[in-house]
Amino acid sequence: MALSIDFLKQLVLDIYDVVNPLLGTKEAAKKSSRGAGGDVSMQLDIIAENAIIKSLEKAHLSLLLISEEIGEKYIGNIGEAKKNQIKLIVDPLDGSNNAVRGVPYCSVSIAYAVGSTTNDISKGVVLNLFTKDLYWAEKGKGAYLNNSKISVSDLGISEKCFFELNIPMRDFMSNLQKFSPLLRSFYRIRILGSSALTLCQIASGSMEAFINVRTSNRLVDVAAGMLILSEAGGKIFSIGGAEIEQELSIESKFPFIACNAKLESFLKQELI
Repeated sequence: MALSIDFLKQLVLDIYDVVNPLLGTKEAAKKSSRGAGGDVSMQLDIIAENAIIKSLEKAHLSLLLISEEIGEKYIGNIGEAKKNQIKLIVDPLDGSNNAVRGVPYCSVSIAYAVGSTTNDISKGVVLNLFTKDLYWAEKGKGAYLNNSKISVSDLGISEKCFFELNIPMRDFMSNLQKFSPLLRSFYRIRILGSSALTLCQIASGSMEAFINVRTSNRLVDVAAGMLILSEAGGKIFSIGGAEIEQELSIESKFPFIACNAKLESFLKQELI
């Protein structure tokens, strides 16, 4: 049975209810074990993920949950879940370091797919855990912020474009030198700390591009945001300029470039 977009919206609101009161607290910052995604989990990450699992089990669903902390977990009847191929790709708390410090830029991200690759993602929701703003999309039906339809900006490179650049700190200076000609082309650079939210910022026209060259970038961070951006008229492609088609797996990691439609040719020319 297909999951409705309203069900996914309720899931992220369930996370909001348990996470929002803890944002910026000492309890939130307590360290836990290393999660399946590779990062050290904080107490807040575990609380958020447990809330999703509890909601899914309460709804008596059968599906594969692909999530930042637990990795891959079958919910309900395993045989039925394998047969129906329903998958939820979840980052229960994208922007954990912001969350525990009280920086108002973190989110919960949930993508829904029936199939095995990113092309099979048909629904996505991203909720800002501070403001409660809800970004969402269904394939072929457009993208929305709360109840209003959104679209990417139409700013070109000669205008006041904002973008985010995410590069590995270990190679920071060499990467900075590599990208310096591009940096001078943009009006402002932002480094915000939640990939899911940044993709939604581009989708709503608040930013123009996101260049993430980190090979450790995880599918769970961006699965929902990719759909929301595409439905808002934006573009997302690999560092080599190809369409992104990744396996729906906790192991899937990839760099990417995301932007409004007007910047696509410029960025491909400059970076590829």
